[in-house]
Amino acid sequence: MTDELRIGTTIIRLQQGDIVQAATEAIVNAANSSLAGGSGVDVAIHRAAGPELYIQTRQFGGCKTGSAVITTAGHIPLPTRYIIHAVGPIFNPLKADKSSALLASAYRKSLELAEEKQLRSIAFPAISTGAYMFPIAKAAPIALQTVIDYLKGQNSSSSLELVLFVLFTANDLEVYREALAQL
Repeated sequence: MTDELRIGTTIIRLQQGDIVQAATEAIVNAANSSLAGGSGVDVAIHRAAGPELYIQTRQFGGCKTGSAVITTAGHIPLPTRYIIHAVGPIFNPLKADKSSALLASAYRKSLELAEEKQLRSIAFPAISTGAYMFPIAKAAPIALQTVIDYLKGQNSSSSLELVLFVLFTANDLEVYREALAQL
């Protein structure tokens, strides 16, 4: 199984760990629509960034599911300068296609925000797979395929050199490895 794939000049890499420690220019927060801090990755990022993150996110008045907003990184050490708050869907098995489209949109919007800032590196968690109950075996191929399609659409003009997926557990990493091998 591979932990890496190159698309043009960009490397997509998988690793297990804590996204706050990713050492990328931006980290993506699996945020809720209120942007107020919730559980899992969201709580960890808010704690690490400090109270000014809450002040920054309040200014947006929330964020729609499938979209993303960007703030500074607060107290998270350099090279991380930005946090992209992506709102994934709460998984609805009766509307799986809609859930999948919203999840893909959250990843795509995050990449677009990174490109607007001309960032070279970004780290993603497994958006929506925790409290939002999106099955990771369904979410992983959506996340990876969305990033691959986005980078291919940039025709090698992407500022991104590294797209890192930081998976919290060994099981999550294995699911992403299997998904990457299938693509």
